[in-house]
Amino acid sequence: MAEALGVASSVIAVVDLSAKVLSLCSQYSQAVKNAKDDIEKLGKEVAAFQATTEELQTLIDGSRSQELKASQQLKSAIEDGRSRLKKLEQQLQPSTGRKRMSRFGFRALKWPFESKEVKGTIEDLERCRGTIPLALNIDQTAILQNADGRMTLNQLPIAHGASFDSKAEEHNPTCLPDTREELLKEIDRWIDDPRSKAIFWLNGMAGTGKSTISRTIAQARSKRGDLGASFFFKKGEMDRGNLNKLMSTLAHQLALSIPGIASLIKTALDVNSAIVGKSMKEQFEKLIQEPLSQTAAMAAPSVQPPVVMVIDALDECDQEADIRLLINTFSQAKTLLPQLRVFLTSRPELPIRLGFSEIQGSYQDLVLHEIPGQIVEHDIIVFLNDEFEKIRHDFNMTACDERKLSSDWPGHPIIQSLAQMAVPLFIFAATVCRFIGDSRRRNPRMRLQTVLDQERSGHVSQLEQTYAPILRSQIVDLPKEERREVIRDFKVIVGSIITLASPLSVSTLSRLIDVLPDTVDERLDVLHSVLSIPLERTMPVRLLHLSFRDYLVDPENKERIEFWVDLKLLHRMLAKHCLRIMRRKCNGLRKNICGLSFLGIYRSAVDAQLLEEHIPPELQYACMYWVHHQTKADLEPNDMDDVYDFLETHLLHWLEVLSLVGRLAESVGLIEELQSIVDEKKDGQIASFLYDTKRFVLSCRWIVDTTPLQLYTSAIVFAPKQSIVRQTFRRHLPTWISLLPHVDPDWNAVLQTLEGHTSEVNSVVFSSDGRLIASGSDDNTIKIWNAATGKEEQTLEGHTSVVSSVVFSSDDRLIASGSHDNTIKIWNVATGKEEQTLEVHTSWINSVVFSKDGRLIASGSYDETIKIWNVATGVNVNSFDSGPATKVISFIDHDSILVTSSGHFSIESQDSNTTQRSKRQANLDSPKAQAEMDGRLGFGINDDETWITAGGPCGRKVLWLPPGFRPGVSATSNERGGSVVAIGCLTGRVVIMGFRGSSFLEGV
Repeated sequence: MAEALGVASSVIAVVDLSAKVLSLCSQYSQAVKNAKDDIEKLGKEVAAFQATTEELQTLIDGSRSQELKASQQLKSAIEDGRSRLKKLEQQLQPSTGRKRMSRFGFRALKWPFESKEVKGTIEDLERCRGTIPLALNIDQTAILQNADGRMTLNQLPIAHGASFDSKAEEHNPTCLPDTREELLKEIDRWIDDPRSKAIFWLNGMAGTGKSTISRTIAQARSKRGDLGASFFFKKGEMDRGNLNKLMSTLAHQLALSIPGIASLIKTALDVNSAIVGKSMKEQFEKLIQEPLSQTAAMAAPSVQPPVVMVIDALDECDQEADIRLLINTFSQAKTLLPQLRVFLTSRPELPIRLGFSEIQGSYQDLVLHEIPGQIVEHDIIVFLNDEFEKIRHDFNMTACDERKLSSDWPGHPIIQSLAQMAVPLFIFAATVCRFIGDSRRRNPRMRLQTVLDQERSGHVSQLEQTYAPILRSQIVDLPKEERREVIRDFKVIVGSIITLASPLSVSTLSRLIDVLPDTVDERLDVLHSVLSIPLERTMPVRLLHLSFRDYLVDPENKERIEFWVDLKLLHRMLAKHCLRIMRRKCNGLRKNICGLSFLGIYRSAVDAQLLEEHIPPELQYACMYWVHHQTKADLEPNDMDDVYDFLETHLLHWLEVLSLVGRLAESVGLIEELQSIVDEKKDGQIASFLYDTKRFVLSCRWIVDTTPLQLYTSAIVFAPKQSIVRQTFRRHLPTWISLLPHVDPDWNAVLQTLEGHTSEVNSVVFSSDGRLIASGSDDNTIKIWNAATGKEEQTLEGHTSVVSSVVFSSDDRLIASGSHDNTIKIWNVATGKEEQTLEVHTSWINSVVFSKDGRLIASGSYDETIKIWNVATGVNVNSFDSGPATKVISFIDHDSILVTSSGHFSIESQDSNTTQRSKRQANLDSPKAQAEMDGRLGFGINDDETWITAGGPCGRKVLWLPPGFRPGVSATSNERGGSVVAIGCLTGRVVIMGFRGSSFLEGV
C-alpha cells in the first residue's frame, strides 16, 4: 500500500513539475533570442511527458489502480522522470539577480544550457516517457492474465456454503476459551510437526462436538495463514451431501489462499477443461496434488509451512464407496505432499471405519467420546456458564424487576446436574440452552424445570433427554383436538424439512407442500432450538444437528413418541406434491418455459435471472427430486399409473428444465431409478416407455445439454420411427420441418460409446453386478466406467507397457490386470490403490482370471507358462507349461480346475493344485465347450446392414464385426433384465451394446 501511494504521489509531482517547467520555458522563449530552437524542443518533450503522466494519473484513479501501482518498473520510470524534471526546474529557475529581473523584466534572463545539454535532457525524458507505456503494457498484461485466471477458476464448480467461513456456517459456534484445551493443543502439534501423518481422524458419536472443533481449527489456522481449504458436509444439502464438488471446491479455496497456486490450477484446467467431470482421484491429482507439489518445489526447503485441509462430518456424505476412496486418496498424498495435513471428522460409521482399516499406519486418530468424562464435564460446565450468562442478560433486559433472574441463576448445583446429564454430548447442552433461552417463550425458569423433570422421569436415552422436552412443550396443556392438530402439522411441516433432499425456504416449502406460510411459521416458531430458521422467508430452513432427525425417524421410537415421522409416508407425500407442482397450469412445466428467442440458443447463453423468473424454486426442486421421493416411498397400486400419466404429457418439459438448470447428466440415473421400482410383468407399458426414454436420452443428451430446445426438434427427428418417445411427442415438431430424414425403424444395439483411452482397448470386463466396466488399453492404463451413465469413475496407472487383460474378482472388490511389462497388478476397486504387483513371468501376460472364491489368480503368458497365485499373500503357489498359443484361461466348476483356450480353438483342463493335465480336448463349436468357456464371448445385433448376424451350428448366433471394431474384445452382462455387451475397439473407444431380454445370448 505504501508503494502504491508513493507511485500516485510521484505521478502528481511529475504533472506539477511539468507544468512549472513549461511555464519557465515559455518565459525563456519570450526573453531569450539565441536559443529558441533548444527551448522549443525541450518544451515539446516536457509537454509530451506531461500528457503521458496525465493519462497515467487517470488510470491510477481508476478501478484497477492497485494492480497498476504495484509495478516496480512503472515506479522507477516515474521516479526517474520526476528527479530529472526537478533538476531541470532548479536549473531554469534563476537563483540570483532577482532585483535586476524586476527592474529590467524577462529580457534579463539567460538560457542556462548549451545545445548538447538540451539534447541529452530531451533524450533522458524520452527514455522515461517510453518506459511508462512499456510498464503499463506489462501491467495490463498481468491484469488480463489475472482476469483470465479468475474466469478460469470461476469455471470450477463449487459447493456453496461448504467452507467454514461461509454464510451458511457463520452462526455456528467455535470452542470457548478454557475448553477442549488439550485436544486443540494435540491437533496443533500434529499440524506443526513435519513428521506427522497426513490424516488426523477425529471420530465421535453424534453430538460430541466434532463440528465445533473443526470450525475452531479452521478459524485458528486461517488466522495463522496455513489453512488451505475446508469442507463441511451437510446431509440433505444438494452439493454438501456428496463428493461431486469436493475436489473442485477445495481447489478453488486453495487458489484463493495460497500465493502462486492459482495459475497452476488454471494450467491444469487449460490442459483438460473436462477434469471436473473426471474421477475424484484424478481431480485430486490434477487440481490439488500437482499444483501443491509445484508450489512447494518453487519455495525454499526451509520455508515449507503446512497446508491444512479441514473436512468435517464425512459421515453425512451419501456416497459410501467414494468415502473409502477419499480416505485412501488423502493417505497416499503424504509421499508427494509432506506438507499436507487433512483434519477429518466423522461418526464411526462402517464405511468410514472400513476406509481407515485399509490405510492402517497412515493416520492419527482420536475418539472424542472416549475422552475422560471429567474433562468433558469441565468443558460443558464452562459452556453452560457462558450460555446461562447470555440467557440472564437477554431476559433481564426486558423483564420487570420482580421477574428478573438473579446473577447466579440457575446456581452451580443445577449447572453441574445439567453437565452430568450432557456428558459426553455437547449437543445436549447446546440444545437445552437454546430451548431455555428462546426469546419467543419468555419463561426460562419453567423451561429449565421442563428439562429437569425429563431427567427425573426415569431412565431415558440422551437423545430423549435432549429433544423430548422441546417437542412436548408444543402440546402441553392443549385440548385433545388442538393437540392432534399440532402433531399433524408437525409431521407434515417438520417431517418434510427432515425428509427433503435439499433444504428449502419457508416460502418455497409452503408452496411445495401446499400449506399457508403463516401455518409453517407458527409451527416453526417454537422450534428454534432444533432448527436454523432465518428471519427472511426466502432463506432455507436447516437442521441444527442431524441427531434431531435420527431421533424423529428411529423405528424404535414409533410407539414411544407422538411426533415420530414415517419417512416412507413423507416421501410418498412429497412425490405427489412434486408431480402436482410440475403439472400446475400456472408456473408449471411447459414447452420453452423461459420463452427463449430461438431453438438453437445455447444453455450457457441463458441468463441466470431468466431461469429464476420462469423456473421458481419449488418447480426446480420438484424437477430434480421427484424421482428421489418416488423411489423411496411405499408404492400404492395406482402410483405408477400416475407417474406414467405425467411422463406421457411432460417428459420433454421435464428434460428441458433439467437441461436448463445443468442437471441433464443425472437424467439417465433418474430413469434407471424409476425402472428399478417397475414390475415389468404388471407395468409392461410404463416399463417399455422408460426403456425407450433411456435410449432417447442416451442418444441426444449431448445436443440437448448444449441447446435445450433441440429436444423438440432434432432429438425427435433423429429418434427411430418406432420409438415410443418419438410417437408420443411428434406433435412438438415445428410445422416448417416438412421433410424428415431417413432413420432406423428401431433403436440399434449401441447404447453409448465411452471415450477416454488414447490407444487400442485390449480387454473389457463387467463387474458381477453389471454396475461397472473395466477396460485395459495400449496406453498402459485401466479405466473403470459406470456402465449406466458412461462416466469415467477412475483411471488406474502403474503399468509401464500395454495392459492386455483385466478382470474383476467375484465380489467386485478387486481388479487384476496383466501387462506386456510382464507383471500382474491387483487393484482396490473402491480406492484405486495398487495393492500388489506379482512378478515371475518372463514375457508378456495375455490373460488373468480370479478363482470363483477370489482366493486365487491364474495368469497365462507368452513365456508358455500358466501360474497360480495366492491373492492374500501374492505368493506363486503353482506353475506349469501351457504351450505356445494359450490365449484365454478360466476357472470352472471347482477352483482346482483351470481351462485354457489356445489359438486352435480348443480347451484343456488342468488341476491348479498339481501339475497333472487332462488329455481331454474339446472342439469350441460344441455346446458343452461353449458352456465351459463361461459365456465370455460377446455378440451384437444387426442395425443398418453394417452389423451382420449369422446362424451357426446348434442355433449359435454370431456377429460379424465391421473392420473398425475388430478385434472386438468383449464382455457381457445380464443385469437389469437384458444383455449388455461391451466391445473394446482399435480406436481406444469402448462401445456398449444392449439387447432386451437375454434370448440373444442364449446358447452362446
